[in-house]
Amino acid sequence: MWLYRKLSNLLSKLVFLNSLVILLVILLAGLSLKNYACYLVNSEQIVGQNLVTNLNEFLWKVSAIVFLIAGLLHYVSVKKIVRPIKHLSAATRAIKEGNPPSKVEIKTSGELEELIKNFNAMSETLYSIQEQREEMLRDIAHELRTPLTNINGYLEALQNEVIEGNPELFGSLLEESRRITRIVELITELHSWSNGNYFLDKQFDSIAIDKVLSEALTTFHLKLEARFSDIRFQIEQESLLGNKDGLMQVFTNILQNILDYNIGSKLSIIGRTENDSYILSFTHTGQFIDPEKKELIFERFYRVEESRSTKSDGAGLGLAIAKSIISAHKGRIGIHTDGTIHTFWVKLPLYQVQK
Repeated sequence: MWLYRKLSNLLSKLVFLNSLVILLVILLAGLSLKNYACYLVNSEQIVGQNLVTNLNEFLWKVSAIVFLIAGLLHYVSVKKIVRPIKHLSAATRAIKEGNPPSKVEIKTSGELEELIKNFNAMSETLYSIQEQREEMLRDIAHELRTPLTNINGYLEALQNEVIEGNPELFGSLLEESRRITRIVELITELHSWSNGNYFLDKQFDSIAIDKVLSEALTTFHLKLEARFSDIRFQIEQESLLGNKDGLMQVFTNILQNILDYNIGSKLSIIGRTENDSYILSFTHTGQFIDPEKKELIFERFYRVEESRSTKSDGAGLGLAIAKSIISAHKGRIGIHTDGTIHTFWVKLPLYQVQK
């Protein structure tokens, strides 16, 4: 059994177990038959046909007993092996019924141990996705509730002749309507980059990435100059295959996020070629971000602090859209931070994007 415990491969365990059972059957039956035959010949003086008859009867009895012992041993051992699978089956059934299963805690080894680890990881991911989906629906309802409430209030007041229409009132209604439109457009844009059909909807061409970034910086020139006293740009020239509008939106979203939450006076933007990739980094001093939760800022509707005011233009979708666009370019996006000094980074491959 020491050797059995040392085996990590499930197939090896089953082969070893079956071989052990067969060996046990052979040994018990063979030794019992041998000893009984010696007893009959030496003690009972039975020989010839009587000996054969007695041995046949004894062999049937011993075979039945050995079969029951070996079967019981095999059953107990196999039951121990398949126990983790039963737990996984129950957990899978819970997921099927829409109930988040508890973590499967079964000590095992080999393929079963790897299967349990992967299942637990999958279960945690599904639970996290479910929470994010529910949170996203709550956030969408929250984002749309305020402008819709305002519009409905104004329209009811106009209908009941409580107030009279004037340009200022209609302007306010128009702004609320535009706010709803912006949120819906952002959700639609996020979906178009996330559903895998961007090659059908978006045009990928050879573009000068440095020029795209320069155009984005030109758009934010006045705001950046007003917000930062020390700005450093170091951008190398490079071309790659991509969607210009999509990458422009990525840079715009990153720069807008920096402006929204900046608390420092320095901004550094560096673009450089490294091996087969083009790497961009945006470094500034911003509001506190927990380093352990830094990647969550790229999730839909996520806010580092609940107390932060909701940005009507972004609604917590800007960085999520940026992540989807960069993923569509087979690149990566992330953030390095010590809590207050943040570096947004974008890594784009220089080779052709494959459909």
